[in-house]
Amino acid sequence: MTTTSNKDIAHAIYSLSKDKTHSEQSVVCGKVVQFLFRQRLFSKINDILSELKKIINKEENKISVKLSSVEKINHQTKTHLEHAIKKRYSAKEVVFTENLDAKLLGGFRMEVNDEVIDFSIKNKIAKLQEHLIKSV
Repeated sequence: MTTTSNKDIAHAIYSLSKDKTHSEQSVVCGKVVQFLFRQRLFSKINDILSELKKIINKEENKISVKLSSVEKINHQTKTHLEHAIKKRYSAKEVVFTENLDAKLLGGFRMEVNDEVIDFSIKNKIAKLQEHLIKSV
């Protein structure tokens, strides 16, 4: 028995729905739901949709960034981050999803694709602690 990965399913959904009209996409969506239900894969829908989002973003040259901070990031900082991310990932568009997280203490944390870029105070304290322990 072969197992189909969430990524494979997402690629199949993308291929089936690409270049279709809205009504054709609705039909494809219904058939995908039936397939997932029959194959008992409905519990994996969030992972499959996450993979599908990555595929669509890649095709449209977009980057999704989950930005976590203690307080809302100001416009100037976000513009600077957007420019740096576009340059680093050769993206045409950057889409931010902001999340407030008091546990970070300060600074911010970004998740871009499968990469985590952590500029939080909590992370800096942990690295300092690790460094001090190694020095002893």
